[in-house]
Order: sequence, then structure tokens, then C-alpha cells
Amino acid sequence: MTTAADYSLPSGYTHVHSGKVRDLWRTPDDQLLVVASDRISAYDWVLPTPIADKGRVLTALSLWWFERLSAVAPNHVMSTDVPDAVRGRAMVCMPLEMFPVECVARGYLDGSGWAEYQAGQKVCAVELPAGLVQGSQLPQPIFTPATKAEIGEHDENIDFTAMSATVGKRDAEELRRLTLTVYSTAAEIARQRGVVLADTKFEFGTQASNPGKVILADEVLTPDSSRYWPADQWKPGGPQPSFDKQYLRDWLTSPASGWDRHSGDAPPPLPDDVVERTRDRYLQVYELLTGRTLD
Repeated sequence: MTTAADYSLPSGYTHVHSGKVRDLWRTPDDQLLVVASDRISAYDWVLPTPIADKGRVLTALSLWWFERLSAVAPNHVMSTDVPDAVRGRAMVCMPLEMFPVECVARGYLDGSGWAEYQAGQKVCAVELPAGLVQGSQLPQPIFTPATKAEIGEHDENIDFTAMSATVGKRDAEELRRLTLTVYSTAAEIARQRGVVLADTKFEFGTQASNPGKVILADEVLTPDSSRYWPADQWKPGGPQPSFDKQYLRDWLTSPASGWDRHSGDAPPPLPDDVVERTRDRYLQVYELLTGRTLD
């Protein structure tokens, strides 16, 4: 399932929006149906090749995490009673006014954070100790927000001051508090299951009827939005083995793909082995974390 045209919903459901991965529908009782597709994105592109079962993994893992984090942060899930056409890959959620920022927590140094650190020993204006290497665990988790880009645009890391100017200082402080609390709680749960949660991004919103209550929304702690590493293989000083889409990213930027990410051209279709290995990583981290197999 890759687009909203691939399935048919009963009358009364209205298509609202399709993002990089998810389709949003208004339900007959004016709630929001969130459908996770098998689309996958990388480097701000939606790739032309889907990853089988990916939408099911994202939904099942998000629901598992929402349940375990409910005492830490309220979430937007209302029901998993969804139409048969999207069963297993959809959830009914409360409509929210979303904050226009990605709330990123980092416990380890990698990705864009590693690039920023190399340039100036800080990430999003957060000063860090000298001598860290790629994959280093940080002295304590840090909050590094980013802009929320449209499809085809690039998320940009921003500092807390810029975020406060966007959402207001009071909300910015609450988003930082919630982000670090949820990350720390989840990182400990993952560690108990042999998995390092290196970093992740959250999205939050509020209800019009209760704008002072910040609610955790969208997906949460999936391989799409998080860096997961096997704890027994973690070794600072270079790239880490991963349970996320880093394998796919690495292929895209390798000579084998023939793609120049800076050319402006769309990425090529994914070969079967890259699709299968990416799928395997998503399933593997789901099974490690939850102790379940995907039905």
C-alpha cells in the first residue's frame, strides 16, 4: 500500500492530506484516521520503491510505545477500530493543532548532530565537551529542535531561541521538557531490551478546547523517526550497525546507486536486496523491543 488510491474506505471518510509516509482522513464523526503506508523517505525524497509491511510496523510499534509512555505524556490515539481496508496500519486519533517544529532528542552523537559538532563542538547551540567521536554517548541527552519541512524541503536544525520565537517561550520550554522526559524513559526501556535509542524526533500538538495541554502525536519511536543500534555492538568511533533506514541511506549515497543527492534529480528505484534488508531491520527492531512478531 503506497498511496491513498491503493485502498477504499467506506462513505463518510474524507481524504485530508498525504505526507511523506502517512495519509490523513477525516472520519464520519470528525476524528482523524491516520494511515501508515509502505512509502519510505530519505534525504527529503519519497522513494519510488515501497518497503513491504513498513506501515504495519510503524503503526504497531507506535501503539506499543504510546501505551508504555502514557504516564509520561498524553497521546492522540483514540481507537484502533478502523476500516478493514487499513486494519493493522491505521489508528483513529484526535485532531490537533500541531506545533510547527520537530522536537529532537539526542543521547548519542551521529547524523546531522555529528556534522555540527565537527564544525564547532556544539549542536543547535548546545555546547558539548571536546573529544567526542561519532557514536559517542553524550553526558546527558540534549534537545535539538528542527523546522518541520514540507515534502521536498529540508528540515533545518534550529536553536532553542529560534524555536521560542516560533512557538513562544512557555510552549518551547514544555516541549523541551516533554521531549527529554519521553526520550529518557524510552531509552531506558530500549536498553533493557538490548537496543540503544541514539536519537529520535517527536511531534506534539494541542486541542482547541484545551490549548494548555501538550499532546504527543503522529508516530513515535519508530525506525523512521529514530536511530536504533544493537547495544552489544555499540562502539564509538564510526558508523554504528543500525535497525533503522540508515542501510537504505548508505546505499543511496554509495556509487552503486548512481545517484548524486545534490543533483536535484529524484533517487532511483531500490534494488530488491536493499528493500529486503531494510524490511528485515524494521521487523527486527520491532521484535526486539516488543517481544512480539508482526501478525
